[in-house]
Amino acid sequence: MLQNNDEKISSVLFTAILPFLLFFMAYYGFESSYVKLKTMERAPDFMFSSVYAYRVIPNFLTVHITTFLTDFINSNLISLKPFIAKNGTVFYHSIFLINLVFFLGSSVVLNKILKFEPNLFASDPRLRKLLHLLGVFLMVIVQYVPTNCDSIAVFFFLAGIFFSLKYSKSRQSRDLFILVGIIFISTFVRETACLNIAFFAALFFDYRKFSIKNFAFYKEITAVILAFVIPYIGLRMIIPQEGAVAEGFYLVQNFSSPFNLAGLVFGTVVLYFIYQLCGVAERNTFKNFIILSVPYLGMITFVGLFWETRLWLPLLLGVLVISSQNINFIKLK
Repeated sequence: MLQNNDEKISSVLFTAILPFLLFFMAYYGFESSYVKLKTMERAPDFMFSSVYAYRVIPNFLTVHITTFLTDFINSNLISLKPFIAKNGTVFYHSIFLINLVFFLGSSVVLNKILKFEPNLFASDPRLRKLLHLLGVFLMVIVQYVPTNCDSIAVFFFLAGIFFSLKYSKSRQSRDLFILVGIIFISTFVRETACLNIAFFAALFFDYRKFSIKNFAFYKEITAVILAFVIPYIGLRMIIPQEGAVAEGFYLVQNFSSPFNLAGLVFGTVVLYFIYQLCGVAERNTFKNFIILSVPYLGMITFVGLFWETRLWLPLLLGVLVISSQNINFIKLK
């Protein structure tokens, strides 16, 4: 009984309390020099134009949570208003609350994934906790570029990974149906929903042995792809924007700016470090995932900035999960 209580306390500390403190320090212990969200009174206009207009769920939450929090403070926390204003605008606090909820949700889902059996680390709680802390630190450190969508996108990405693994191990149609729903919804959050396709395919697809005749899971993968493509195209038909493909093109800046080169080295080094954690079967799946993610890597290179390491985060979390799984069991199934 005491051991069960210790396990519960330990689980709460590692999946909620410690992540909360790290996230709180990231938002209020120091100020980002990259995006001045802390002084913005309301959602900036760029959130509703260009590619940002398609991030429907984050924009909806941002507007309504800011309105709710403003009314709540004016009605119930009027005496604390000077203290609250000293540490950021209501808009900034709203971004923090939204991101905190989905960040803690991501921590819980990651913990469940790392406990998934058969799993290389499920039987050793010490290694599992270290891997979980690595994932949490990666999620926190990229918050020097605070946005209203990344934490939500990471939560849905990890949820998609969870059900991809469940389907790969149990072959239950219900898990595939839930995965399709997650990808469909997360496309309204951010385009990184496409990486759930890459992860799902990497579990079953081996580029070295590819054959149309032997590609047994084409129906499932087609359903997963359509779950992304249909809302992606639909959003662009319903909300037309000029220059909607990207905010800008940054190929030259990515390979000339020391900051962007530092971001590239960061992503590459962490990928290599996690690759070293993988066994032989896991390394093959690692390579599959990276190869299938080449379109996303291309988008980062041309229309993203390497210094925004938040863009590397889904890839890093994806390979982190792969390093923990018993891929031989999945291949055997």
